[in-house]
Order: sequence, then C-alpha cells, then structure tokens
Amino acid sequence: VGPPAAAGHFQPGLAPAALGAAVSRGPSAVAAGAAALAAAAALQLAASSRSARAKAARGVHTRRRQQQSTAEQAARPVRSKPTSDPYNPQFKDMLQFKEAYPGSEKLYKDVTYEPTGETLRIPFRRIHLSDEDPGCGHLDVYDTSGPLNVDPRQGLPKLRAPWIAAREAEFGEGHRCTQMHYAKQGVVTQEMAFIAAREGMDPEFVRSEVARGRAIIPSNRKHPESEPMIIGRKFKVKINSNIGNSAVASNIEEEVEKLQWSALWGADTLMDLSTGKHIHETREWIVRNSPLPVGTVPIYQALEKVDGIAENLTWDVFRETLIEQAEQGVDYWTIHAGVLLRFVPLTAKRLTGIVSRGGSIHAKLCLSSHTENFAYEHWDDILDICNKYDISLSIGDGLRPGCIRDANDEAQFGELKVQGELTRRAWAKDVQVMNEGPGHVPLHKIPENMQKQLEWCSEAPFYTLGPLTTDIAPGYDHITSAIGAANIGAMGTAMLCYVTPKEHLGLPNRDDVKAGIIAYRIAAHAADLAKGHPHAQEWDDTLSKARFEFRWNDQFNLALDPTTARSMHDETIPTDSGKSAHFCSMCGPKFCSMKITDDVRAYAKEKGYGTEDIAKAAEEGMAEMSDKFADVGRRVYLPLQDLDE
Repeated sequence: VGPPAAAGHFQPGLAPAALGAAVSRGPSAVAAGAAALAAAAALQLAASSRSARAKAARGVHTRRRQQQSTAEQAARPVRSKPTSDPYNPQFKDMLQFKEAYPGSEKLYKDVTYEPTGETLRIPFRRIHLSDEDPGCGHLDVYDTSGPLNVDPRQGLPKLRAPWIAAREAEFGEGHRCTQMHYAKQGVVTQEMAFIAAREGMDPEFVRSEVARGRAIIPSNRKHPESEPMIIGRKFKVKINSNIGNSAVASNIEEEVEKLQWSALWGADTLMDLSTGKHIHETREWIVRNSPLPVGTVPIYQALEKVDGIAENLTWDVFRETLIEQAEQGVDYWTIHAGVLLRFVPLTAKRLTGIVSRGGSIHAKLCLSSHTENFAYEHWDDILDICNKYDISLSIGDGLRPGCIRDANDEAQFGELKVQGELTRRAWAKDVQVMNEGPGHVPLHKIPENMQKQLEWCSEAPFYTLGPLTTDIAPGYDHITSAIGAANIGAMGTAMLCYVTPKEHLGLPNRDDVKAGIIAYRIAAHAADLAKGHPHAQEWDDTLSKARFEFRWNDQFNLALDPTTARSMHDETIPTDSGKSAHFCSMCGPKFCSMKITDDVRAYAKEKGYGTEDIAKAAEEGMAEMSDKFADVGRRVYLPLQDLDE
C-alpha cells in the first residue's frame, strides 16, 4: 500500500536524484546503502576501541559523572514511535463531523459556472436552530472540513482535475497557468466562481482583486484535491495552521491527523514544516488528503539533503527541491529571498538575533561565502517554476523580531522593502504573492507594520505570525498572539498564522493545534467585524438572540467549539431541565440580568405597552413619583406614620 495515486509520485524513474534510497529503491541505491552501513559500522568499531583505551587510562567513572549522565538522559525528549513503513501508515479513526458539530449538517450549494454550464458544488455548514421566528430556523456558515468519511489511504476526490485538464487542452500543457494570468486576461476561472459563491461575493470582483495582486488563490495544478479559497484584505480574514514533524517527535500518522484536525476546526490553509524523517513521504500523504492549500518552507528539506550543513547548500540543491515539491502539489512556498547580506549585521544588536529558521539558514549561507542570498539572485528562476505549476509565493520575513524589544527595527523594515521589490517582479510574471510579517510586536507598534507593508508592497496580501504582543506568557502564546492578530487583522492583514500554546516550548500535538485554531478563528472573526465584512455579524446576532431567549442547545451549537461550550455549562447544571432554565450557575435565578430584562418587557406588555412604548412608560412613572414627592411637601425624610401603606 502506498500513498494515494498521483502521476509520477514514488516511481523510481521519475523521482529526483536527491530523494535518496527512501524513494529510489533500485539496485544502485541498495548497494550505496549497504556501503554506507558498512562504513558506519567501521567508524563505530573504531570509536569503541578508542573509548575502551580511554577508560583504561582514566579508570572508573566517578559517581558524580554517572549521576550527571542519568540526569541528562532523563531530560531528553520522549520520542514518538516512528512510522515503521512510510508507505503504509496505520491511521487512527478521526473525530467525526457530527461529534465536533452536533446540531450541524455538512451541505453543498449548487452554482452554475456560466462559461461552460457545469455545476460547482460549494460546501457550507448548516447549524440547525430551535428558533421559531420566521427565517431563523438555521444559520449557514463557511466550512473548511473537506469531504467527509474519506479513507486517508485513498486520498480525497480530485475536485479541480476536470477544470485543470480543460485549461491544458485549450492552452496546451506548460503554458502560463496562474490564476493571476487568467485574471489579467479577463477570465473568471472555475476557482474564482467557486470562491465568489463561498464568500458571498461577485465573481468579477474576485477576478479584479486577483488581477490587481490584492488577493491570491493558492492552487497548484498538481493539487487538484484542494477546495478553492482566497487570501485578500477585501475578503474574510483567513488563518493558517502549521504542522510537521521534527527530528525528535511525531510521525506520518500524527501529522495527517493534525491536517484533518486543522480542516475540521476551521483552518483555511496549512503549512507542512517537517524537519524530521520521511519529509517527502509525510508531505505526500498530507497533500493527497488536504482540502486546504498546502504551503512549505523548501529550504528545510534542501538543508536535509546536505546533512544539515548550511555551507554545503547550493542553488542547484534548492532548485531540485522546489521542482520536487511542485510536482507533489505544494500550493505556496515561504522563501526568505529578502534576507540580504547587508541586513545580517543589523541584527547584531538585537536581544534575540535572527529567530526565523529559514532566515538564519540564509544568513549563515551569506556570511559563510560572503555572497548574496541565492534565492534573491535566482528570483526569476523561482518565478518561472511558479508559473509552470501556479504556485503562490509567501515572501518570508526571515528577519522578523523574536521579542518585543526588537520590533520595528532597521533589519526588519529593510527586508520588508525588499519584499516589495520582489512582489512587483513576481507580478510582472503573473505569479501570485503575499508578504509575511512579524512576529513579536507590542500593540502600539502594530499600525506602523501595516502602513509600511501597504505602502512598500503595493497592497499585496499581508500574512502575519500573530504578532505576539508580550513575551511573558509561555504556555499561553496562543492568547498573547491572538490579541495582536485581531488588531492587525482589523487593519487589513489578509491571513493570520496561528500560534499554539506550545509556541517556544515544544512541538504541538493535536489538542494544541485545536487550541491555536480556535484562538485564531476568534481573532479573524473579530477582525471581520471591525472591517464590516457583510456577513460577519449575522453569526454574532444569531447567538446573542439564542442567549437572550435562553435557548441553551442553540447557544452550544452556534459556538465555535460546541462540545467545549456544552461541557462547561454541564459542569454545574448537567440536567436536561437546565437546558431550558432561564439562568446559569453564574448568577442563578434571581440575579440574571437577561431574565430581569425579560421580566421588565413582560411587565410592560402586560400593562399594554409595546417595546417602543417602554421609554414613554418609564417617563410617565417618573412623573407620577415626582407628583407624589410634591404632595408630601417635598420632604426627603418622612415619619413612618406619614407613609401611606
């Protein structure tokens, strides 16, 4: 059993040479592997011999050294059980849609694509409600969960395959096939029509924003399983989920589960940042099972190909990696082409230096050979690859600040200016681009980041990591960063890269991924409200109405995380009768403000006052009491015997 079928994948004759024996399993690879094992065994034997002689000379190790060794061993990270066969992972059963969203139903809306007459099926989630008011029986919301009940071994249906094939038949394979190219030609593609229906926008508006470069549609033609989505400041604020293994943790099963978890809970895009074993195979399983656009940082895998020695990394190795990932279907790349040699010394005075992994690799390369960043030097070559596959570029912020103190410094803004130059060069070749931003930025410095990005990068979509607004809360950085994310999102940032509670502490697990996604969905929705997105407030109003009417089950089902909302309520009022009670455990039956307000309205109605007459009734009551005050001689204090019972 191998990864889901895709042309050219895992076939030894088609695999790039640098994939190694894990992919190319021919006789030469086996012989090379055997030779490598023999050499390693010889080195180990020699090392053992030297160690034995050293022990004899030193005598027995001291107890202190033994204790130190034991402590070091205890401190080592616990490794996840590695995948024994990356071609046949043992996938676990996933949480089902109905379990995550009780009271909801996954539905599709049929939309006709006018140029061909074909039907596009647009996914959405319908939340069923008990509200009896006309037109209030349900709420339809944006959905990213993808096709349900799909076996990961089979992969997702290839939704876009007919569209891609039709365009290749019309224009020829290998032509410039980017969504920006079509948009500039005045063509509304199926992807644009799909997005327009999904976002509640006009297809021509979608086309114009893509043509202008203010929005991008990440959609590699080799990833037909993806559901079209758009990243742009005039659309819903999107969120990105980062997953990926490391050298000490996770495996293919866990990463695919994180992908499914991300899509289920509302991530719009996904980045595979794997740096551990089986990078190629892990990414293959992810892409074939992802309804979301998939991004990577290609220099991570390129560095693995040269055994982690940055000085050995060359443009040829990097280019080979780009083509390998393009063939797999990666939709967008983070490439730190703005980390120029002249900017590296500017980071010397920083408190935390260069905190971007990709940025630090490029910086080391620049310094080791005292040459310019090869990604910058070969930018046109990178654009040519993107053109062939329709891969979007996320120009990396390799010099982003890693702490509050370093925010908005010369190195950060120097790189941002170069991002603007690279953006305009990409547009000239019809390549879609977004710009990455910080990082760690205190609230009062956030507006400057947005203003400079809009000015220097000509309104290309901004994609920020948070930013984190304080450095004092390890374990809660999904909160410190969501605060900054909501702020910069309201100012116009198009996509927010989530941060999990594990940020700065370790590799996130599935539950950390969910916590990060929920925090960032809150931030993105708050930004949509602030921007006045035409459909954002409907969800808030619907939940508020359910809250005021004490429709508890509707409140739970309307929540971003229904199961958590229900479980918190049930901790104190678990009975079924509690779901119809006009109070919760916070205020109880006597102090609930909404119940009191409801009682006031009921009283007014009983007295014959409509809602609009309540103010008038209150005014008349005040006048009546004023007259009584005059009747008793305008005295503030009265003897008890003078009071009328």
